[in-house]
Amino acid sequence: MMLSVTCTDDETPMNQNQTPLVTDPSTNNLPYANQSYSYLALGDSYTIGQGVDEEARWPNQLGTQLSKKLIDLSSIDFIAQTGWTTEYLLRGIETQKPEQYDLVSLLIGVNNQFQKRPFEQFESEFQELLEKSIIIAGGKHRLFVLSIPDYGVTRFGSGNPGGIATEINGYNAYIQQQCIKRGILYIDITEISRSLGGNDGALSDDGLHPSAAQYGKWVEKILPEVVALMKNEND
Repeated sequence: MMLSVTCTDDETPMNQNQTPLVTDPSTNNLPYANQSYSYLALGDSYTIGQGVDEEARWPNQLGTQLSKKLIDLSSIDFIAQTGWTTEYLLRGIETQKPEQYDLVSLLIGVNNQFQKRPFEQFESEFQELLEKSIIIAGGKHRLFVLSIPDYGVTRFGSGNPGGIATEINGYNAYIQQQCIKRGILYIDITEISRSLGGNDGALSDDGLHPSAAQYGKWVEKILPEVVALMKNEND
């Protein structure tokens, strides 16, 4: 089943004499400040936040942090579902037929690896996903791609952590290569997943997927990159 969620923050009317709260002085006079942007997150369980509340998903946490930079996401939509491979994400996009968004993210591939799908299939389908994502974003300047986290550090991967890490590295190398080839922003969050491992608070209750706190660490890495992406587009 397609899972698509839209989250829109309530807006409170402001009197003319009120001054908006600026939490970061560096955002003053930035061209993207105080504008509203639509955001579409494409992916699998990591994007939809399996095991955490809606507001704790990393795209939602990113939206909260962007608002502190005076970048308002008027909507945060998802085409993502637990267990999806590149094939199923392509089907989800085809089914939903999203219109153009101001910002798009892509995180996919772990289920291709876990389900032992042919790597050649991933290669062709990932390229197709990149091309579709560029179209949805209205250009590569509003698209960013995340690396695949390493579940081998969890108890579910404890039987073969080295093998999983090697295969995840192969997937990520290809993802990064394709992003560089097209000039798309690539953000590595894999090392965060590895450094946190199965430490207390790093995983959700299922012991496999990241916790809200780990997603927060991802956002710390993602935030300045996305702010720079949007700033460069408006320069």
